[in-house]
Amino acid sequence: MSVYVVGQLNIHTPEDYEEYLAGFTPIFERYDGELLATSKQETEVLEGTWGMPRTVLMRFPDAETARAWFSDPDYQKLAEIRRRNADTNLVIVHGIE
Repeated sequence: MSVYVVGQLNIHTPEDYEEYLAGFTPIFERYDGELLATSKQETEVLEGTWGMPRTVLMRFPDAETARAWFSDPDYQKLAEIRRRNADTNLVIVHGIE
């Protein structure tokens, strides 16, 4: 069953965050990840509060694959760049099938 990884981001240093983005896709594609949506501007909140200004939505074939992507040593090394330049929340949401 497909799972979705939802990320909330507050990017502090966009120019340094670009280094993270440059290395992201090759690792992401190893795990059959699909980028479904990303907000270049602030996320539009219809009701309630949303913790950070930007949102990303990714799909993976299953939770095991999503966890393998996140745990990949190459990704974790790259994620250090993200952590230095942005606050982030990442969650897995299971799809309905």
